[in-house]
Amino acid sequence: MSAFVIAARRSAVMPAGGAFARLYPHDLASPVIAACLADAGLIPDQVDELILSNALGGGGNPARLAALAAGLPDRVAGLSIDRQCAGGLDAIALAAALVQAGMAEVVIAGGAESASRRPLRFHTDPDGGPAVAYDAPAFTPWPDRDPGMAEAAAALAMELGISRLEQDAYAVASHAHARSSAQPEIASVSNCTADGFTRLLTLETAARARALRGTITAANTAIAADAAAFSVVVSDRVARAAPRALRIAAAATRGADPTSPGLAPLRAIAEVWGGRFPLAHAEIMEAYAVQAIACIRGAGLDPDRVNPAGGALARGHPIGASGAVLIARLFHDLHGGYGLAAIAAAGGIGTALLLEA
Repeated sequence: MSAFVIAARRSAVMPAGGAFARLYPHDLASPVIAACLADAGLIPDQVDELILSNALGGGGNPARLAALAAGLPDRVAGLSIDRQCAGGLDAIALAAALVQAGMAEVVIAGGAESASRRPLRFHTDPDGGPAVAYDAPAFTPWPDRDPGMAEAAAALAMELGISRLEQDAYAVASHAHARSSAQPEIASVSNCTADGFTRLLTLETAARARALRGTITAANTAIAADAAAFSVVVSDRVARAAPRALRIAAAATRGADPTSPGLAPLRAIAEVWGGRFPLAHAEIMEAYAVQAIACIRGAGLDPDRVNPAGGALARGHPIGASGAVLIARLFHDLHGGYGLAAIAAAGGIGTALLLEA
């Protein structure tokens, strides 16, 4: 049995503290879910499950909140997952697996993230001392093999000889592509219908950007952001009545060296595609310019077919939703052949998904 994407939408991506600063993940999710169902020609009562990726929230089951906020029937329990940056793409792959296994016919899957409303985190002291604040959890059990993301990106740039100028040029191009392209996948949330960070970035402006680590700067790094993105994944029976359907041809999530998370997608890309046939379009995550450049080269992708409407460098990085944003972009721009979406995650994890139009 095959699984198909018959609708995919996202909100605008807004910098943390911006237009979506007061919205919780379920507030971001519910209008996007409604837009997906309208595009698919489905009603809420036809939905069997909702899978939502969220990385920065305070736990619980945000998928259940999103299901209720979106007006889905009470029987839709909602499943929340966290695979950090890869989670939004993993949610769609998991939805496909449920459909292929015959456990569901209509699954809404994606992610919602609010960097603005993320809770404060503290480690408690078992000896009764004061709690210690922390920003990010550990991604490996070995501190010496758990680099910060900017540190890992700087090391990757040095290892591969990718200069700051090359990274800045990639970021400039990402903004330029986004500024000159339509974004038909955006659903209105709080009356916002365009990404809030996309701007006229130049090499001169990028050269003045604050350095984060080595050649990694604020200009060639995706900023923390708020957004939601979802796809409607269905069985072949439901897909036959849909106005548009793309087959999920393959999906894979694989682990790699945790000290070099930027290269983690290469293993998954090789498994689902591996150069075995031409790609019409690819959406590759741009958490860092160097990471995108390394994945494009390492996978043997045609740069002219990657992120033609810009990427996360021009939008921002709503962690749990970023992978689902890639599918929303791909769904609207892929009109023939095969399309690839791929993303890296902390801890050395990579996910790739192949769509066929």
